[in-house]
Order: sequence, then structure tokens, then C-alpha cells
Amino acid sequence: MGVWGIAMAQIRPEIVASGLENPWGLSFLPGGRFVVTERPGRLRLIGADGKVSAPIAGLPSIAAGGQGGLLDVLADSGFEKNRTLYFCFSEPEAVGSANSTALGSAQLSADGARLENLKIIFSQKPKFASRSHFGCRIVEARDGTLFLTLGDRFSRKDDAQTLDNHHGKVVRIAKDGTVPKDNPFVGKPGALPEIWSYGHRNAQGAALAPDGRLWTNEHGPQGGDEINIAQAGRNYGWPVITYGENYGGGKIGAGITSKDGMEQPLHYWVPSIAVSGMAFLTSDRYGAGWKGNLFVGSLKFGYLDRIELKDGKVVAEHKLLADSRARIRDVKQGPDGLLYVLTDEADGKLMRLRPN
Repeated sequence: MGVWGIAMAQIRPEIVASGLENPWGLSFLPGGRFVVTERPGRLRLIGADGKVSAPIAGLPSIAAGGQGGLLDVLADSGFEKNRTLYFCFSEPEAVGSANSTALGSAQLSADGARLENLKIIFSQKPKFASRSHFGCRIVEARDGTLFLTLGDRFSRKDDAQTLDNHHGKVVRIAKDGTVPKDNPFVGKPGALPEIWSYGHRNAQGAALAPDGRLWTNEHGPQGGDEINIAQAGRNYGWPVITYGENYGGGKIGAGITSKDGMEQPLHYWVPSIAVSGMAFLTSDRYGAGWKGNLFVGSLKFGYLDRIELKDGKVVAEHKLLADSRARIRDVKQGPDGLLYVLTDEADGKLMRLRPN
């Protein structure tokens, strides 16, 4: 665990837009615009002037409820040419109450009013009746493939240790939904080929590091929130090893924190801070000491965690925006080099963090 420092007043939050209902995911579009999801099942554009659009038409059926709904969104790296958006959501089965995390792609119409050419390019298997642990962060890798984090669906936690399902996994697919030939479990009997890493609980933050590696954060049970570097074929231990305990107390499984063949987290929190979106700062906009820092939202305690790293290890943490006590759901670095955050509230806000 890191060393907590005092966050100096180096930022000034500026509200870009408000009136968003439980916003969850954020991505940037040309012209200073934003695309934002609302968990109840709406996708909206926000103009450079802060004007919030009517809901964008053309989304698929969404199982909104509990932790489920319309979750992350990502504009393709070639958006200016192809107008493609990726979005993940809780997908209902055709008949019955089961659901799972799914990843869709579509083109945003020229007027920004609707989605066109909708395709579901990945659907988590198996579907299961649950309102919890959908995961659902999308990251585009440098080679153009897509990473998607998938929760263990809560009561199916043991599935995270087996490779015949997508529960508690990170998956990697091509943009058309096909499986990259160099995925670690391609051709392995009994393993789903989309799987990149496993033994995860509920990863709700993910970011590409400056060196191109995928970093994720995930919710522990009661204690034991983690940061991991999600590497191909690695097992991150849930629910066999954890620094948390059952809700209300008591050990999980054997109550151990390490085991051969299972990865240790890069960092963990006890008590849990309820981690959410995460981003690396690669700009110089905030002065000395901030470039290269990792930023992670806290839902439980309502702050943005600025995390100093040295030689790939956490050396200090600083609480930002703590006075607001707002649930920080997502954080991203914008094209202007500034940090932007979403607050997960009934009157949720998109905020820009100005250097003070």
C-alpha cells in the first residue's frame, strides 16, 4: 500500500456539463465535443459549449438495473474517418431474466442524432441472472485490438478461475469481433479464445500505460481493491487469493493472500475505496511531479486519487476533489492534456480540472 500525502490546491474544477443521470463512461470527439453514457440506458453528446444533446437513438436493448445498464464508451482512434463508437452494456437474453456484458460498435450519424450499422461484436458467456459485477471498461491497444474487462457476476466468483467462461476475465478481440491469433489461449482445449487474463473480480477501471501495457483496477470484496498490470495468460487469483474478506467479516476461501502461479496486485487498498475509472497523465499541463502519475476515482469516499509511481511501484497517493464528496465514476485525459471526470450521481457532472 502507498503513502498518503496532502493534496495541494493545484487544480480548479470547472463544470463542463450537469444534469446527467448516473453518467458512467466518457470519450472525446473532434471539435471539443464529448460522448457520455448514462447508466439507465442513454448515450449523449456534449458540445464544446457544454450543451447536452437529446438521447442518441439506435442503442440495442439494455438490461438497466442494479450495477447494470449502459456503461463504458470509446471513440475509435480513427473516428474522424469512420465515425465509429464502441460501447459496452448489460445485455438481456432474448427470453428470461439472464444477462451479460456485451460490446457493441456503431457509426455515429453525421448529425449526431443516431447510431447506424449497429453490431454486437462480443457477448459474455454464459448469461446469468444478476444485477452485479459487469466490469465493462474498454481500451484500444496500440495494435488496434480492443480490451474489455468482465466482472465475475458476484455469485459466480469461482468461474473466474476456469477458462470455459468469460466471468472474471479480461478479453481481447479485433474490432470486427474476431479473435486475434496471438491471444494466449487460442487453440487450448476447453478455453475460450477471447480470454486475455483471468482471476479478476470486477474491474471497473482500465487504461493503457505509456509503455503500451494494459493496467486495470478491480473491486475487492470488503477490502482488497487492486491495481493490476493485466498480462497475457496470467491468473490474478480471485477468489483464491485476496486482501479482502467477506461482507460482514470472515475469510474468503482459505483466507490466503498469495499462491504459486497467481499474480500479486501492483497495489491494493484496505479498506476498499471502491475504485472506478483510471487514467495516466502524459501531459505537462499540471507542472512538475504530475506527468506520469496514475489517477483513479473513488466511489465510496468521493475523491480522485493521484498516484505517484516510481519504477513501476506506488510510492505516494494524494486525495483530490475530496471536499466535493462526489462519487468519481470516470477520469480521462483529454486531447488538450487536461483531466476530465464524471460524477456518478442523479445530477451527475462532467468536470474539467484546470491547473490552479
